[in-house]
Parts: sequence; structure tokens; C-alpha cells
Amino acid sequence: MSKKREEKSIKVRGNIFKGIVVSSKPSKTVIIERIITKKVPKYERYKKTKSKISAHNPEWINAKEGDTVKVGETRKLSKTKNFIVLEVED
Repeated sequence: MSKKREEKSIKVRGNIFKGIVVSSKPSKTVIIERIITKKVPKYERYKKTKSKISAHNPEWINAKEGDTVKVGETRKLSKTKNFIVLEVED
């Protein structure tokens, strides 16, 4: 399969966000940590929470640990993966 053909085979729908790659040990998979700030109205302050997400890491992107990546939601790819890495940002 050519590069362009593979890119179009998985459609992106839903959420698109940025995160930092924490682990890239599983094959074709990366674990991404996302930091979310949420306002707590009672205390009039902001709360930071972290969430870890498994995402598909295509061979032509090949994100490494420490990279900042853009991730998009897609159909269920496995038991835990329903996101795909779209690009590595500088």
C-alpha cells in the first residue's frame, strides 16, 4: 500500500486535541498524556487533571517518547485504541 492510500483508510471524526507521548513501547501504539484544566465554580479556581489515552501510531508518522502530537478520534481499532496520531508537532 502506498502512503496516501493508508492515510485515507482510517477516517477521523469527533475530538481532535494535543498531547505528549509518554510511552511508545507497544508496536504501532503510543500512550498519550493530556492535561485538562477545568474551572471549579465553588472555589473560583482552576483544577488540572491528566488523562492517558492509547492511540494508533502509523508507521509513516512514527512518534517517539516526549513528542507533542495531534490526535484525532476514530472508530474502535482495538479494545483500548480509538484515537490515531495525525501529526507530530515541533
